Amino acid sequence: MTRLFLVACLALAACGADGEPQPPAKPGLSISGEAQIGVAVK
Repeated sequence: MTRLFLVACLALAACGADGEPQPPAKPGLSISGEAQIGVAVK
């Protein structure tokens, strides 16, 4: 039963069950996140 459930989930994920693909909001490269530079002294 677990294998059948797993196969069903994989089939739904492969066929685009989460909706149609959406194009990016803006063309080009977008970088997001957080960066820190520093010296750690223990």
